[in-house]
Amino acid sequence: MTEKEKMIAGKLYKPSDQGLSKDRYNARLLLNTINTLSVKDEVKRNMAVKQLIKNVDDSLYIEPPFFCEYGYNIKGGKNLYMNFNCCILDICTVTFGDNVMLAPNVQIYTATHPLKAKERNSGLEFGKPIVIGNNVWIGGNSTICPGVTLGNNVVVGAGSVVTKSFPDNVVIAGNPAKVIKTIDNS
Repeated sequence: MTEKEKMIAGKLYKPSDQGLSKDRYNARLLLNTINTLSVKDEVKRNMAVKQLIKNVDDSLYIEPPFFCEYGYNIKGGKNLYMNFNCCILDICTVTFGDNVMLAPNVQIYTATHPLKAKERNSGLEFGKPIVIGNNVWIGGNSTICPGVTLGNNVVVGAGSVVTKSFPDNVVIAGNPAKVIKTIDNS
């Protein structure tokens, strides 16, 4: 397996790999364009977004600044909205359903590191994919940790740290996030 294949599969990989370094560099060039163009250049910005994040519906809207590691591991449905200063570390896939809203400063991290110091100090890392269901709203300054799945219709309260998965139709909040109430979507 290549280092890129290992990375996407969630296996230990070398982030210093030349191909991955080139991919991150290319992503940063596009992010620089996205984050520095004038609001008058919306067409150019949208073209750069489409080059960076190819696996999302055309209705994707990002309020810059936006940050990600690669872009190609971000996948999503219709009406995905990312407010100011969102950051997605997409070494594994981050999959969004339809009608997902990210408030300002939402952080989504698939990247993680070995717990054992010797292995962690080797420079190897790995990731765990994240899945966000349909009709999800993630409040400002929330962090979604590696391996989390959020069901449909979930609302994440502002400032939450989501360390585990949650089912459909719940409001979660806190650090670590826990169910605050169930939502009746009947």
